[in-house]
Amino acid sequence: MNIEQAKSISIDMLLDKLGFQPTKTEKDENWYLSPFRAEKTASLHVNKHKNVWYDFGEGQGGNTVDFVCLHLERSGVNHSVADALRWLKNMTFNNYQQLLQKVDFIEPKQKIGFVLVEERPIRHRALVLYLQKRGLVLNDVKKHLKEVQVRNPKTGKTFAALGMKNDSRGYEIRNNILKSSVATKDITFIRGLSHKGQYIHIFEGFMDYFSAVSYQKEKQFEGDTIILHSLSNLKKAFPYIRCYGYQTLFSWTDNDEAGNKAITLIDEFVATEEGLAHVTMNRFYHPHKDVNA
Repeated sequence: MNIEQAKSISIDMLLDKLGFQPTKTEKDENWYLSPFRAEKTASLHVNKHKNVWYDFGEGQGGNTVDFVCLHLERSGVNHSVADALRWLKNMTFNNYQQLLQKVDFIEPKQKIGFVLVEERPIRHRALVLYLQKRGLVLNDVKKHLKEVQVRNPKTGKTFAALGMKNDSRGYEIRNNILKSSVATKDITFIRGLSHKGQYIHIFEGFMDYFSAVSYQKEKQFEGDTIILHSLSNLKKAFPYIRCYGYQTLFSWTDNDEAGNKAITLIDEFVATEEGLAHVTMNRFYHPHKDVNA
């Protein structure tokens, strides 16, 4: 795919694949909530006729390639024009799209629109005790896990939870009585210690990730990691992997029916990638349901 072909790809179509729908539609214009930050008022404008965009909150805009470069940058991955072209090729490859259609895990229902009030280092005693109950040590998780103060708009009350930021600047939150999210639900991509890009790990949740890396000297893998936060996000992970040059994909799925289905879908995806091998890790923690258990 060359740049001119890439520029012809609809920005509205890409936003749809990323899970964003227009909040306002006019004759030649669409308005979206920005995928680059959490907001309540749509500030991303797309001119459908010219196929260009402008994000008034970011003060940036341009063509399809410019959009993808910024999306990749905010996702914490390589974001050159070449990276954008590779990503666009992934998103528009027909056979690949047919595979993504099979990823039909039920999307978790977000019943309450929790609001982030504050993020800070973990110090709430109840959260530290909760980590200990899950077999984790504060020093091992503090790089990627924060204490978040979250408001329930229905009750007006604020509570504390552990929070991990995802690639849409939302948060996955946990405490001893709650498992939920704040703002947009998405994956979290963590760059590994090695820049060679040989290995990629996929986890269902962050508790499993921290359980696994607690055995690593640097409390981080040499290879890159994708935390799904929900199996319904599996199809969002594949564009980060396709054509990147990884040699081995390690999957850390649950030992249950949904986990086995995810393994099958990952196998099908890996079959489309030359030189990529899939290593299932769930046999190492069987008969336990997941890594943390």
